[in-house]
Amino acid sequence: MDILAKNFVAFVTILVILLSIMSSVGCIGANWGTQATHLLPPQMVVKMLRDNGIQKVKLFDADGRILNALSGSGIEVMVGIPNDMLSGLANSVDAAEQWVVSNISTFISTLNVDIRYVAVGNEPFLSTYNGTYIGTTFPALQNIQAALIKAGLANRVKVTIPLNADVYQSATSSPSTGDFRPNIHDLMVQICQFLNDNGAPFTINIYPFISLYNDPNFPIDYAFFDGYSSPINDNGRIYDNVFDANHDTLVWALQNNGITNLSIIVGEIGWPTDGDRNANPLNAQRFNQGFMRHISGGKGTPMRPGPVDAYLFSLIDEDAKSIQPGNFERHWGLFNYDGTPKYNLSLNSNSAGLIGASNVQHLSRRWCIMSPNASVDDAQVGPSVSYACSHADCSSLGYETSCGNLDGKGNISYAFNSYYQENNQLPIACQFPGLSVVTTTDPSQGDCKFKIMIRTSPLIGSGHKSNTWFIQHVNLMILVLFILLGTTL
Repeated sequence: MDILAKNFVAFVTILVILLSIMSSVGCIGANWGTQATHLLPPQMVVKMLRDNGIQKVKLFDADGRILNALSGSGIEVMVGIPNDMLSGLANSVDAAEQWVVSNISTFISTLNVDIRYVAVGNEPFLSTYNGTYIGTTFPALQNIQAALIKAGLANRVKVTIPLNADVYQSATSSPSTGDFRPNIHDLMVQICQFLNDNGAPFTINIYPFISLYNDPNFPIDYAFFDGYSSPINDNGRIYDNVFDANHDTLVWALQNNGITNLSIIVGEIGWPTDGDRNANPLNAQRFNQGFMRHISGGKGTPMRPGPVDAYLFSLIDEDAKSIQPGNFERHWGLFNYDGTPKYNLSLNSNSAGLIGASNVQHLSRRWCIMSPNASVDDAQVGPSVSYACSHADCSSLGYETSCGNLDGKGNISYAFNSYYQENNQLPIACQFPGLSVVTTTDPSQGDCKFKIMIRTSPLIGSGHKSNTWFIQHVNLMILVLFILLGTTL
């Protein structure tokens, strides 16, 4: 073989190796939630996704304005169906067909939205739902699949159900004893067989943070990816982080029920930055960067070597989410409410860090604080703070949170300002009886940032009008009565 031929063979060999490495890395996705009082324009968010090399996005509904913004973006989309729609879709094939036509077919054919998955429900078998959706989730899944087949999209768009990791469990600390939760065991096997028969993936949400949050004795290093002193040895398979162990408990649950080749998507994984003693930017950066390193080489887990298909949770903070699970629920975002990055994070080998939103418009530099002339002992302080926090976001106040070191006046001021900002700095929103005043001096202290809200449109979806405007004005009328009466409501 002459030199030229040898060089050509060597070149082809190197090219094949490089392509193999590239294919093993995969691409990272992100969850795009919209439970916020002030949303960034969808076009701005799509630009953020592209600027950061995020090639996949998971939605929790089929918001027309968001899907319009994703038109021609090249971003792969998982469209969600909320749990409250499952019953209607389960009981009517026609309803499922109409949903697919309106929310999938139209956006693919006319707007070139790259929809790849339909997420039927969101963690519908969560233990705390007490079985509410057990009877409707699988029939809804079947009807949506039938509707996709009728629309000629079943080869392109796959159905799935994003499930919480509490649908399976292990009798020991070893993943190999994994199986599905007893009360839904047979249903889970049916669903998995259905997904497998239709070439659809199993989508699982894995949260090492929740393991730490729920168990004060949980070893903190086991939640991360940079070493754990007491790894689990499961018949020669070594687990030094809880993600791999949790993921492979699912793999074993599948295998122990005769399902061996079902593909797995990690639908949600991340770490919050506030609202709990372990929720802070340092830990979030440690976890998310560790996860990116963990999956970047295509190593996978001991039971599932190869690329990991995952969506980080979440893209942007959502200040209107329920805090019933904990105050941290409003702080999962890689970005703050206004699109500014929270910490340095490289999402791929070419990334120097997160790129924030551009051209964001904030309201004026004004804050509502407790009046210097007011007293914390005033009888109206308690009811006023309670009112403000029940109608705004005070989840950054608390033990070892970002604003946990504020004094009494600082806590009161934070509550007042949160209400004032969420009501777009309307003057009436800073008229707590004899207690509040507007200032142009930033009251932020250290890591505790007093927000200035962004300017937004009341429209959040195609054909929908947000109820935020209505709710805010009703709340303001209640506040007026509160002020006039000078008493609790």
